[in-house]
Amino acid sequence: MTVLRLILNGEEVTAEVEPRTSLADFIRDHRNLTATHIGCEHGACGCCTIVVDGRPVRSCITLALACEGSEVRTIEGLREDPEIRLLHRCFQAQHGLQCGYCTPGQLVTARDIVMRLPAAEEARVRIELSGNLCRCTGYQGIVDAVLMALAERRKEN
Repeated sequence: MTVLRLILNGEEVTAEVEPRTSLADFIRDHRNLTATHIGCEHGACGCCTIVVDGRPVRSCITLALACEGSEVRTIEGLREDPEIRLLHRCFQAQHGLQCGYCTPGQLVTARDIVMRLPAAEEARVRIELSGNLCRCTGYQGIVDAVLMALAERRKEN
């Protein structure tokens, strides 16, 4: 066992973990934050996407110990985030979710797009979302939701 120290959703956390423990397993099994979903466990589907030091990260292929000293935010820790609140509204309005399994990872990725690429057009949004798989929606609703959020942010600025 190795001691891990990080900030998880604004709270300082110290825990003993096995060196092979993934960040996804640490978050779900050790911290009981189960909104981060695990899909493929190979970093291909995007279900497990969370924020580490301000950037989206696939938590299933990131070792927990690699995040020593980092600031980690899961979808639970982004509940009051203005971009996430906007995206919730837009996903609902554009029917960007169905079963909801991919939604936490989709929202984290969409948040990154809204924050990092405020002028993104549809083609760029599709490229940015290409690492997040959805088996239900056909993607158009998700793309439309991100475009709607981008348009609303542009109006505000």
